[in-house]
Amino acid sequence: MFRRIMICAILCGLAATAYAQKVEIIMATLAPADSAWFKVMENMGAEWKKISGGNVTLSIRAGGVVGDDPDCVRRLRLGSLQAAALTSAGLGDIDQGVACLQIPMMFDSYEELDYVRDRIGPKLEKRIEDKGFVLLNWGDAGWVRFFSTKQVTKLDDLRKLRLFTWAGDPVEEDLWKTAGFHVVPLAATDIVQQLETHGIDAVPTTALYAETTDLYKLANYMCDVKWAPFVGATIVTKAAWEKIPAAQRGLMLAAARKSGDAAKSDIRAQDTRALATMAAGQPGRRASKLTITTLDAAALADWRKQTEAVYPKMKGKMVPADLFDEVQRLRDEYRVQHPAKTPEKVDTKSDPKGKGAAKGKGK
Repeated sequence: MFRRIMICAILCGLAATAYAQKVEIIMATLAPADSAWFKVMENMGAEWKKISGGNVTLSIRAGGVVGDDPDCVRRLRLGSLQAAALTSAGLGDIDQGVACLQIPMMFDSYEELDYVRDRIGPKLEKRIEDKGFVLLNWGDAGWVRFFSTKQVTKLDDLRKLRLFTWAGDPVEEDLWKTAGFHVVPLAATDIVQQLETHGIDAVPTTALYAETTDLYKLANYMCDVKWAPFVGATIVTKAAWEKIPAAQRGLMLAAARKSGDAAKSDIRAQDTRALATMAAGQPGRRASKLTITTLDAAALADWRKQTEAVYPKMKGKMVPADLFDEVQRLRDEYRVQHPAKTPEKVDTKSDPKGKGAAKGKGK
């Protein structure tokens, strides 16, 4: 009986120690430390600390200090990182399926994106979980548009420029080349330096990122074609996640989702505001004003026609065929249900400083 009591006491002590185990989760992100995305992660970390009674801490390595997305994925697999806020480039290194949310010119509005992602998201999360990661929340950072050192109104204008593409994705690189573009594969952390040294002339990115990094001061033309929503997600390795007591994981996952949802509208609004701010310019600073090129209906229709002509080559290579079809079906389903919805437009005039900012009408 004495031995049984002692064994029970030891087991209870071990259980208590395991429950109180300190778990540090190191998270990496390209987002600068003063950005809206960083604040989302900070809020999530604060909630996790509260839920765990201080046993789970989140340490954030911001601004790409540990490398760009492919570097982060390698570190996640090696175990030197436990979590990361990734763009679709990094997520694609884990599972190709996420590319279905960034098919060029597939979506015209955030409403379409939200409708599709809400319905296809669980399937994508399961694919990512099967690769050893837990998806904590989805995010997006505005619309990808083309920022360049020269004005772009037609796709042929863009073909004449050296265009940034993520290094490490030979399928995407080949698709660009097949379509006649001169792409330069780089790490995202090298973009600004390559613009400064004229190694590249054009970058597909969001207004908020261009403003946050001052990229627009080097590539001070922007073509107002919404190429794709810039989708991302925050993930954690299953190995790290399972060190947290099971009773706390559900609460922590809910806190992560809540932080992501709360930031969505704010980040989208900031992306729109960033356009107005950049277009207004900063007096006295060289090349600090963004010129926005707005296309007419015929020019935009030509962009769409040429882009959609590449869909058959994307399907099954860049995007799994079943997911490509499902995204297209869900998008069309939304459009049937909401026929009055019209595509969003850049409105720099909504900010008094943005008046007259849209220039260079495409023909």
